[in-house]
Amino acid sequence: MNRRCLLALLATAFTIASPAGAAEPDRHQKEGDFILRDFHFASGETLAELKIHYLTLGEPVKDKQGHVTNAVLILHGTGGSGRQFLRPQFADVLFASGGLLDPAKYFIILPDGIGHGGSSKPSDGLHARFPRYTYADMIEAQHHLAAEHLSAPRLRLVMGTSMGCMHAFMWGETFPDAMEALMPLACLPVPIAGRNRLWRKMTMDAIREDPGYAGGDYTAEPAAGLRTALDLLILAGAAPLPMQKEEPTRDAVDQYLAKTFADRIGTLDANDLLYQIDASREYDPSPALERIAVPLMWVNSADDFINPPELKVAEREVKRVKRGTFVLIPASESTHGHGTHTWAAIWKERLFDLLRESEAR
Repeated sequence: MNRRCLLALLATAFTIASPAGAAEPDRHQKEGDFILRDFHFASGETLAELKIHYLTLGEPVKDKQGHVTNAVLILHGTGGSGRQFLRPQFADVLFASGGLLDPAKYFIILPDGIGHGGSSKPSDGLHARFPRYTYADMIEAQHHLAAEHLSAPRLRLVMGTSMGCMHAFMWGETFPDAMEALMPLACLPVPIAGRNRLWRKMTMDAIREDPGYAGGDYTAEPAAGLRTALDLLILAGAAPLPMQKEEPTRDAVDQYLAKTFADRIGTLDANDLLYQIDASREYDPSPALERIAVPLMWVNSADDFINPPELKVAEREVKRVKRGTFVLIPASESTHGHGTHTWAAIWKERLFDLLRESEAR
């Protein structure tokens, strides 16, 4: 075993309750913490113990070799966690009884990426001394979790939203034999550049240049930097058509912003957010798209501020994926901008097509 992969279970998995609004209160949900010892990051930095927190739904089915055959890995976006997929707009559509990813049939793995959720992150204590991780580090840790700790070296499906979408492309290239199908939702397989890099750089600069940030060793959150950062995050995730309908007046918009800001500002840590956004700096799967061999269903929405369709990147790059299909969802009052990736009812038919195609292999 590679020295990066000396593993230990931090805590015994335990059953948890479903969130409010979930259609199925008992999906055999369990969560646990998994430790990668002496983890070496692409930067050359190391951590003696890297914790990856995860949630699972359903029960594993194993073959004679003890390998799980029904595992599905779902990867979250920047600033999120695996738990976000328990929200009704995702879980009640896909994880319901008879749903396309019914936990009675599949073993669903929902990890928290490095720097996110319950996994190791700067705010645990190292602050700005935490290793400067990249997406490559994140998918390596995910792979160890699935293949070694959870005994699922070949996954039925890897699905990801936003940052998780980018991770899905990287999975297809780095571990081409580790899955039967890929479903990236809301991203582009090219470097973070143009307007996408612009708003990210603005966000990071706002945090770093706030005097209260103090090089990452603040005792209180840098309020001015976080305010600007959160304003940019809200704007990047906004969808014009539904917002125009739901907030049709100046006062309605002002009230929306005040509530949204108040709901989210208390959940942010400046170092965590800075690291989360900075992790995309080396992302670029474009040179190796031909390595992706399994069926791939790639879905973006036309009202996505972060991945604007007028760039025509997807139409160009999907031609290089042997079994790739790209679908652009038209903007409407029913879409949710970049966040359309989590509203499964909008694109579930595409998942059905992918599962059917990949099952026939």
